[in-house]
Formats: sequence, C-alpha cells, structure tokens
Amino acid sequence: MWSSSAQTTGLMTDLYHPDAAYISWRTGHNEIVTFDLYARAAPFDNAYLLVAGLELALAFVRSFQYTDGDVAYLRQIRDYDDNFLRELLELRFTGEILAMSEGTISFPNEPLVRVTAPFREALLLESGLLHFISVSTLIATKAARIVHAARGRPVSEFAFRRVQEPFIAARAASIGGCATTSFVAAAKAYRLRATGTIPHAVVQLFESEHEAFEAVAASFNRYTFLLDTYNVEEAIHTAVAVARDAQQRLGHTLAAVRLDSGDLLALSKYCRDVLNASGLGDVRVLASGDLDEYRIAELVEQGAPIDSFGVGTAFAGGALGGVYKVVWLEEELAGGEGKIKLAGEKTTWPGRKEVYRIGAFTEDVIQLESEPPPADGTRLLRPVMRGGMPLPGSEPPISEIWELAQQNISRLPEKYKAIRNPDTYPVHFSPGLQELRQRTSAHYLDDGVVVRLE
Repeated sequence: MWSSSAQTTGLMTDLYHPDAAYISWRTGHNEIVTFDLYARAAPFDNAYLLVAGLELALAFVRSFQYTDGDVAYLRQIRDYDDNFLRELLELRFTGEILAMSEGTISFPNEPLVRVTAPFREALLLESGLLHFISVSTLIATKAARIVHAARGRPVSEFAFRRVQEPFIAARAASIGGCATTSFVAAAKAYRLRATGTIPHAVVQLFESEHEAFEAVAASFNRYTFLLDTYNVEEAIHTAVAVARDAQQRLGHTLAAVRLDSGDLLALSKYCRDVLNASGLGDVRVLASGDLDEYRIAELVEQGAPIDSFGVGTAFAGGALGGVYKVVWLEEELAGGEGKIKLAGEKTTWPGRKEVYRIGAFTEDVIQLESEPPPADGTRLLRPVMRGGMPLPGSEPPISEIWELAQQNISRLPEKYKAIRNPDTYPVHFSPGLQELRQRTSAHYLDDGVVVRLE
C-alpha cells in the first residue's frame, strides 16, 4: 500500500514526465497551466461514475518530492543537466486543486479534478493522480452497481486475493456501499468493519465434516459454517445438529451458513427450508463464488433466499479510461489561452471549467468559470488545495464519504442505475465553452476550417 509516508514519491511517474519536465526546463517554459482529469466514458456500460480516491490523491500530491536516491537513479538513465536535477530536489507542489468530493455522482467528460500550477509541477502529478482517482472511482462504481443489484441485502468485499490494489479496492468498495471487507489490514487502515467465515481447508483438516463443524462451533460465540466442501444437502443437516448441540452446551450461536459454489438458487432454497423447519429461521444464508452484479440481480429476481453476498473476483476486472489534459495556459499580457487536442471524438474541451448540477439530477452543465452560474445549479467542483496545502474539510472521514455516496446514489433516478441498458444522463456544454472550443480549434487548424466537434 502506498501511503504519505512512502520514501519515494517523485518516481511515481511515467518516464516521459521527467523527460517533458526537462524539455520545459531547457526551454524556459514553466507557465501556469490548468489540467482537467476526467473520464470519456463510464465503466461497465454504466451511466454514471461514483467518485472516489481524492484523499489518496491529495496525500500523494502533498508528499510528492524527489529524494537524493531518486535523482541519482534519474542520472543513471538520462543525461539530464545537473541544474535540472537540483531543481527536482527542491520541487514541491505549490498550486491549486479543485475536485468533486468523494461520494459524488459524476458523468463522462465532467472534470473530476482540476489542477492549476506551474507546468512542471502539474505535469509530474499526472500518473499518480490518474492512478488513485481512476482505480478508486472504478471500484467504487462497481461496488455501487453490485450493492444496487443486491436490493438491500448486505454485500461483503472479498477482493484481497484477486485485485492488484487491495487497499484501494477495500476503501473504494466501502464508499460504493459494501458493508464489510475480509481484508484485515485495510479494515485497520481505513477503520472498516472486517468480516469472514471459514475456508474449505478448515473443514478438510478434520476426518469428518461433523468434527470440523464442532470445532468451529466450540471456538466462537457466533460462527458461520461453510457448506459446500463435500455435499451441501448433507452439510446443512450436519450444521443443524451441531448448532443445536453447541447452543445447548455452550450458548454459542450459529449466525450464518455460506454457499460458495453450485446451483445457488436451488441450494439456498434447500438450506432455507431446512433451517426454518429446524427452528433456525434466524440463521442467515450467505452466498459467494465469482458473483457480480448480473448474477446477483438474477438471484434476487428469481427469489433466492440469500441474505447477503460476498464478492471478490468482480472487483478485479474493468478499467476507467481516465485522462489528464492541459486545457488552459496563463499569459501575463493576454490573460490566458485555451489549449486543445484535436483528435476527432477525443478532441478536448479547452478552458478553466466548472460543473453544475441542475435540480435533483435533471441535467449537468459544464461551463467556463467566467460564465455566471446557472439558476438552480449546484457547484460540483470545490477547492481542496491551495498554495500546495490542503484546505479544511478536504479530507473527511470515510464514514462521511460513505454517507454522502449513499445519499447521492439513493437520489439518482432508477433509469440511470439500471444494471443493463441504463439511460444516458444529460450533460450539456455551455455556449461559452462551445464557442471557445470552436475558436481554439480554428486557431490550430492550418486551413482555418472549423470542424464539427459535437
């Protein structure tokens, strides 16, 4: 897990970043610029993104610096001027960052983060910011989809053994609505609730399933049995017998049984019937085993008597195509100049922007900061860092982030939350922003022909 105490942060870039910074240094160009961080599309064929990762990103920015060891390494791989390397040793972020709060619902092409700083400072942060925001937002969005599919049934995150960034996954999945994590270190780091059952290996450790269940029941006041090591239909009856004995002799309670494979619909119904008939109606039925939002939605729609779900593998897939593009360059005399990349559908939007939400998810408007705010509009980008220092309230506890996320998800109309074929949310670009884009593109086209950009 990367943390703000990590010794080496300056090397958390791609190689072209120090190379580009060197070109900037050699040519004397270090103007104040503005970069937008955004996603061109929502992941998983989804309509929305659930923003996450800002706290991690700000910690990265605060700690960004080059150590003597970093500079010595750069000297080995590139023939940089010593004066440039000495500047890197002194480099710290001194600029301004605006960002959407973690737990905000956003949509494609909306700036999630806006960075304004001297060119070299802003550029060198690119990959780190994209990493923390993109990975976190991807997983938070996935978690929100899975939790929505579960329709009120708790979801536990079991992703540690599957994902490449387990700390980020546990934190982001919690923001997305997962009730617990199985990853103990992440639970400690982020004050999440840890939960777990037992592995198949514990059952296999004993000569019989009955002995294994007895050992589990004797070890904990409240416990869970895993039923699918051998035969679920037999295991549930063994579980009932052991649970009754443990309750009578020890006062220990069977809290749940877990199914990790097989026909989860049929097996959950069978187990529920056996538990109810045995007077153990309060025992919950848990399900896991390569579940995702589609499979969970099917089980819920089919009436599977499953009380909660464990999800791990589903958090290991997908990608958020986050980008970080320069959109504005300050000029002492002219005031400023829009910057654009001309690339068909990937053509960028120049200018320093604001994002406003109109009403309760009626529509969003992306506009120039110089344009007056729209009526009934809520500003989504807020200052979180100024002069290289975080502003008060920019890093709330994860409990507040979770609460904001759940409020926003609950308010988002159902048609945008659909697991399959959601409606496209209306995001509009203001007249001023469209005019700047056309004017800027015309400036950079050799023949002066204005291309259609929408």
